[in-house]
Amino acid sequence: MFSLSLSLGGLALAADWSCVANQPACQTVTIVHDGWHAAIVLRRGDVLSGAPPELADFPEAEFVEFSWGDRNYFPNPNSGVLAALRAAFWSGGSILHLVGFSDTIEKFYPGAKMTELRLNDNSYRRLVTFISQTFARPRADIRANASPGLFAYSRFYPAHSHFSILRTCNSWVAEALAAAGAPVSPRWVITSGNLADELEALSKP
Repeated sequence: MFSLSLSLGGLALAADWSCVANQPACQTVTIVHDGWHAAIVLRRGDVLSGAPPELADFPEAEFVEFSWGDRNYFPNPNSGVLAALRAAFWSGGSILHLVGFSDTIEKFYPGAKMTELRLNDNSYRRLVTFISQTFARPRADIRANASPGLFAYSRFYPAHSHFSILRTCNSWVAEALAAAGAPVSPRWVITSGNLADELEALSKP
């Protein structure tokens, strides 16, 4: 298990996305990534202003994972090489996968790499807005249509933008962090290794 905490509270000149010491209204965002996939995990009770209405589908969850991928391959990641190639080069669209859970993050993701970020209120709101705007909804004021997820406690939802070999789940996570104001470069993030490098750079002075 690898955990990296990026609270910059001790710095007099904190970046405009991070928290300063004892600053109120700071929220924790956890990036979970493994060899091929990456996701954003938020504490459900922290997502207030601009909350995606789809959170209503997880009333009992303490945490919700958000991840993005190809519309056809993501629901069936064991569908074979041809399906993976189709997703990489001829994606028919994208979906969001939401997973609700109440275990600790460390227990729910054994063996995964985790990066914990502390965002100030404005940056957190921007990140939540980015996530919410990824959903493809029939109307802005109602939930996107849900379909069964990979687990009993998860759901898939239609999303905007096309997945490709150059725009992956790792890219989407980097885009969310960039929208929050964090100094990451989404255009250089394709693999989980690229994302890990960007996250590591955030911890450097």
